[in-house]
Amino acid sequence: MSPSESSPQKSRARGLRIAAASTVLLVIAGYVATQYVTSSTGPARCIVRTAGEKPEDYEIKPEQAANAATITAVASQRGLPERAVTIALATAMQESALRNIEHGDRDSLGLFQQRPSQGWGTERQIQDPVYSSGKFYDHLVQIPGYSRLPLTVAAQRVQRSGFPQAYAKHETHASLLTAALTGRRAAAFNCTTGPAGGDGKAGSATQLRARLVREFGTGVLPGQKGDAPAPPAGDAALGEGGGPGTYGRDTGEDVLATGGGLRAADDDSSLVTIPVRPGRRGWELAHWAVANASDMHIEQISYRNRVWDASSSEEGWRPLEDSDGGANGDGSVRVRLATGK
Repeated sequence: MSPSESSPQKSRARGLRIAAASTVLLVIAGYVATQYVTSSTGPARCIVRTAGEKPEDYEIKPEQAANAATITAVASQRGLPERAVTIALATAMQESALRNIEHGDRDSLGLFQQRPSQGWGTERQIQDPVYSSGKFYDHLVQIPGYSRLPLTVAAQRVQRSGFPQAYAKHETHASLLTAALTGRRAAAFNCTTGPAGGDGKAGSATQLRARLVREFGTGVLPGQKGDAPAPPAGDAALGEGGGPGTYGRDTGEDVLATGGGLRAADDDSSLVTIPVRPGRRGWELAHWAVANASDMHIEQISYRNRVWDASSSEEGWRPLEDSDGGANGDGSVRVRLATGK
């Protein structure tokens, strides 16, 4: 065979080797990507799954989940129905994608894009998710028969948006989140914690109790050492001046409640027990804890016969006997915080 005849064959052979190598690399890359997304080494995310024969997942980021849980908790504190939560969640999905943003149209801010110039509060107040959620509900409950109105109509009467029909596209996902975060659907909400099951930081039971009291009200921790009065409304609740009464998300400092009851000097055990009566309340609190697991550095949550672990968060809620969390015979929700050790 002459050199001129063998050259094309060599080129074809080289091409086949390159193609085979590329295929192998693509397969490996696909496997790595799949493992990254579906395991605890992947990015942190929160998922609620639809019921039925063909369930589908609705996925959001932990920041969005924590804000959705706050919106739901504030409604719970006020004794509002699920419909109010769905309207509020759909509104926040449209206005801010459930993010507490510092910008918007003209002077709009926060979860609901409320405007200081229109009397919604100061910039600092509006960027507090508890305050902004409360202001939304203040306006919503003033609408006669709001729970029977189409979601777009109810939301628009509060927001006065230039795009009133835009809220409708979020109703399905808002209803799905509502069912889980109000506790109507048990073990339906899960968050993964990202690499190594968390960031290795220690959680604070003092801060967790303060957050529970502020979002759910004083009755959430009955008869416990951490039972504290709700903070005052307005800028005082946000710690203007840096004095007592400082509340908020992940401030990095122990939270103080004016009027006694909860102080930084109190024992800060890694286990917080929340007593609940039978019913949806337990799952409401358990799902709230999962939504805040990343922010509050929560290691484990157990309720009834289920447990959620940060170290195996991709598995979601597992039967309690498969873990070392212990039984919850008293029906309480137990939240164990990371110790940072």
